Amino acid sequence: MKIDGVFSGGGIKGFALIGACQEIENQGFQFERLAGTSAGSIVAALIAAGYTSKEVYQLLEELDITAMLDPRKTFIPFSFAKWLLVYFKLGLYKGNVFEKWMTEKLEAKGIKIFSDLPPNKLRVVASDLSNGQLIVLPDDLEKYGITPGSFSIAKAIRMSCSIPYFFEPVKLRSIEGISIIVDGGVLSNFPMWLFDTEDGRKIRPVIGIKLSPSEYEHKKHKIQNGVQLFGALFETMKDAHDARYISKKHAKNIIFIPAEGVSLIEFDLKDEKKQKIVEIGKAYAEKFLKAWTY
Repeated sequence: MKIDGVFSGGGIKGFALIGACQEIENQGFQFERLAGTSAGSIVAALIAAGYTSKEVYQLLEELDITAMLDPRKTFIPFSFAKWLLVYFKLGLYKGNVFEKWMTEKLEAKGIKIFSDLPPNKLRVVASDLSNGQLIVLPDDLEKYGITPGSFSIAKAIRMSCSIPYFFEPVKLRSIEGISIIVDGGVLSNFPMWLFDTEDGRKIRPVIGIKLSPSEYEHKKHKIQNGVQLFGALFETMKDAHDARYISKKHAKNIIFIPAEGVSLIEFDLKDEKKQKIVEIGKAYAEKFLKAWTY
């Protein structure tokens, strides 16, 4: 049975998305269209390109994720240079290595730009800080004077994954000037709304996979200092838009996966912990599918 899939962001917790997708595929479902934000955009793009979820796991398991952290070369120690990089380059790491890796894996399936995929096969979310708006790629590229089908999918995924201050933002050059693009999770970490039609109906069943508890189980933020305030601010900003949407709809089509105990940027995970996160995703998906009615 064909379905559409929406995957949330969640950094390294994205391994749970892979586990959930494995169970969905095992149950005989096939993704027709996919959408995602940040880590969810990576999984969505690879599956859209033709990889199975097991193959996606193999790709990421073999990947040295710490190698994706590519700081600019400086003559001073990184511990000191990082403050300069954040100030002048707006991020600690360039993100070029990640984009190159993504390009290679997509090209291995004969996919490079959006027109290499069927229309509407893949959509990812990013945040345009210059214009203060959420952008859906490739759809909204026309606003920048760019032909959507000609745009690099790997570049779009990099844009959706550019965690503020961690990775340098992507500068999108257009006829209107330069726009600073960062992680889509800043404005919509779980774009479940993407597959709604104007009358609110869906073309086919949609399964969403969200790397957090349901909105009714959200833990209260502890705010006692400036660091905790920033963390709570980012979490609220990231989830508020999507939580409002979910609260207006039945959550019966969403697999909620807590995946607690893992940091978004814990890139040095051991293989055993990666597999454990995958198994958590599979378990929650299996439980969901047993009760899912569509």
